Amino acid sequence: MTLIDTGPLVALLDRGELDHGRVVETLRTLSGRLATTWPVLTEAMYLVHRAGGWPGQQHLWELVLSERLDILDLSDVFPRMRVLMEKYQDTPMGLADASLVAAAERTGCHRVLTLDSDFRVYRIHDHVAFDLV
Repeated sequence: MTLIDTGPLVALLDRGELDHGRVVETLRTLSGRLATTWPVLTEAMYLVHRAGGWPGQQHLWELVLSERLDILDLSDVFPRMRVLMEKYQDTPMGLADASLVAAAERTGCHRVLTLDSDFRVYRIHDHVAFDLV
């Protein structure tokens, strides 16, 4: 499994994004499932709408409903997300990033597809670095 952040989701769906080609090529090399969280999906929905309106959102929905992208339920780790956001407040850490760190802690998945350099700073269980794709 590979966790996927907002930036690559948007770049995948928006051909006008500078990283579109790089994300498409990277996804071709990955095996296993992609997974993300509701905060990441919400952020991506907003950004693809800004870039291309409903057609962009429609493509994101198709990705989710085709079951190529798993949406992880993290409702039981909200307290941990709050702790993470407080710990990394100088970065600052947004809700989407906190949800991915919490997802990594819960699933044991250390691999994240991201365009966000903050994942070089974040640590899983406060000490394990992410494997950045």
